[in-house]
Amino acid sequence: MPVISYDLPDRFIAGAVGRPGDRTFYLQARSGRRVTSVGLEKFQVTLLAERLEELLDEVLRRSGGDAPVPAVTPSELRDDGPLDQPVEEEFKVGTMALAWDPDDEQVVIEAQEVTEGDDDAEVGEDDPAIAVLRVRISAAQARAFAERALQVVAAGRPPCPLCGLPLDTEGHVCPRQNGYLG
Repeated sequence: MPVISYDLPDRFIAGAVGRPGDRTFYLQARSGRRVTSVGLEKFQVTLLAERLEELLDEVLRRSGGDAPVPAVTPSELRDDGPLDQPVEEEFKVGTMALAWDPDDEQVVIEAQEVTEGDDDAEVGEDDPAIAVLRVRISAAQARAFAERALQVVAAGRPPCPLCGLPLDTEGHVCPRQNGYLG
């Protein structure tokens, strides 16, 4: 299987291209001049960031505070810059996996190319036709990734103050205005 690997990349971020309501989301890893971008859905970015936070918190809890896991993002690792250009999608992400490597004290993220039968696929299956992006990052890098990913997702369309659904530029038919959403 074609595995694109990054071990402690210079940069690993989630980003989006386009206007709110019509954005395309990416994971992007960079080491030196080598850059890999894979496309994914907004909800996948959110889930990855939330699960990363949960994983780091659990590692910290289980270690009794001894693991090299920062409780918050170190300020020097915050990255608010745009995606590296040009953004050229290697593949669209289907299945993702997340793990803590206790030997190297690193987070391992695997994003597997979407396949037709993705419901049955497992990350890391030995199918030479399925591409995988594997990124190993420090716990501090993982905190920074999660913080930025959640900010990228939140930078989309603002929610309606009544129903919480996204407001569209063409207008918004609020279910609370016609009595359907409780």
